[in-house]
Amino acid sequence: MNFNPKNKTINISLMVSAFFIVSLILWNTNSFFEQFKKEERHKMEIWATAQSEFLNSSQTQDLGDLHLMIFQNNTSTPMILVNKNGSFNAKNIENNKTKDTSFIQEKIEEFKTENTPVLMTHKGELIATLYYGNSEVLNNLKYYPLALLLIICLFGAVIFFFFKTNKASEQSKLWAGMAKETAHQIGTPLTSLLGWNELLKDENINPEISVEIEKDIDRLQTITDRFSNIGSLPKLEEKDIVAETKSAFDYLKRRSSKLIQFSFDSKIDSLSVMLNKPLYNWTIENLVKNGIDAMRGKGHIAIEIVQAGNIVNILVSDTGHGIPKGNYATIFNPGHTSKRRGWGLGLSLVKRIVEEYHNGKVKVLSSSKEGTVMQISLKTKV
Repeated sequence: MNFNPKNKTINISLMVSAFFIVSLILWNTNSFFEQFKKEERHKMEIWATAQSEFLNSSQTQDLGDLHLMIFQNNTSTPMILVNKNGSFNAKNIENNKTKDTSFIQEKIEEFKTENTPVLMTHKGELIATLYYGNSEVLNNLKYYPLALLLIICLFGAVIFFFFKTNKASEQSKLWAGMAKETAHQIGTPLTSLLGWNELLKDENINPEISVEIEKDIDRLQTITDRFSNIGSLPKLEEKDIVAETKSAFDYLKRRSSKLIQFSFDSKIDSLSVMLNKPLYNWTIENLVKNGIDAMRGKGHIAIEIVQAGNIVNILVSDTGHGIPKGNYATIFNPGHTSKRRGWGLGLSLVKRIVEEYHNGKVKVLSSSKEGTVMQISLKTKV
């Protein structure tokens, strides 16, 4: 596993640098927008001056071609010229609406919010008012910073989820490494126990002792296999889901308190499913033990197997205190536990074993003060 605190510093530095660059682009864009807006204002003032001179010139006065060029070159900025007598002239606005008084009035109000009107005077007297809006280019530029902000947010979200996923991956590798190391450490004394048990068989002792030791050795071997499979893709084999579930359930039943009632009910005699036996047994063990903990060592644990088409459902129910509805999803998160001394890994492992390794589903089917029903759903072998 590649875990180095320097990587975190580098990642943070890259993220800060990226945000700085994007923020700089945003600032420059805003500055350019304001500069462009000032230039547009200056252009409108020139147009208004030319228009004012044109309106107040005599018919015999030769104004040259400059005024005509100013009028003809303005083809992008929408404007409405309102004379002192109330008449108006619209330019660069939809032709079919230039005669609509209510539409023109709405446009005037809209232009007021975008730009300060230009007052056209002659010898100190107001002769007309020029209302103008933003050109199409300016409007597009106005929304560009918003698009850039959206990009920043999306960029930040991608970075956040990348770091979160990377951290989860590192934690997953850590737990997998610990699990494999645990399996390796158990293997050494387990081999020794096998040898000692063979020696005991040669001695004149009660054979039942040796049989029970073998059972516990098999159990340790199963635990070793479970930890060995964590972090790698386990091998799935065709197994009878009814027989495997009952076997795991019966093992727990024999080793649990007499204050707990166990019941097993299957609506089918046998059904083939692709399973990894050690991991599936671990799943049943975790669900049953969670139920026992919820009942505080006294109550009823039941397993029911029901087939629904090409899906088989394994229902594990208890008569414990129940799970709040808001915790239905979070109970499968690593670290979530209601126990004072729990690690919160049991249901997280259940979810990983069922959904990642067996392509199934696990969920809280129902829960109340009367108890909880957990459901495992697996595909049957076609």
